[in-house]
Amino acid sequence: MKFALQINASPYHSSTSFTAYRFACEVIEQEHKIFRIFFYHDGIYHAIKSATPPDDEFSIFSAWQTLAQQNDIDLVVCISAAQRRGLVEENVAQGFRLGGLGQLLEATLLADRFIVFG
Repeated sequence: MKFALQINASPYHSSTSFTAYRFACEVIEQEHKIFRIFFYHDGIYHAIKSATPPDDEFSIFSAWQTLAQQNDIDLVVCISAAQRRGLVEENVAQGFRLGGLGQLLEATLLADRFIVFG
């Protein structure tokens, strides 16, 4: 089964981001495919290159990057939401890319299941 996810919540505002990450890990563990994760609204803060959580805390930032790299997942950050919040292309972390609502629409059309977090 093919999944696409949308994450609207900021990384540390609530447990939403970690819940989405654990869900994604479980989907992959069950041998399903996640082909795109779309970061929208405050979810764009997952893609900030300069984010550096304390060493003794779980880094949701690097967790998404590693998961995507190991499982060929497209991490798309909404360009409009990013621009509204001051996130410009040179500040987008490796593994993420800026994209538009066309990628979100495509994800909803191509996925067997589309799930929104936050």
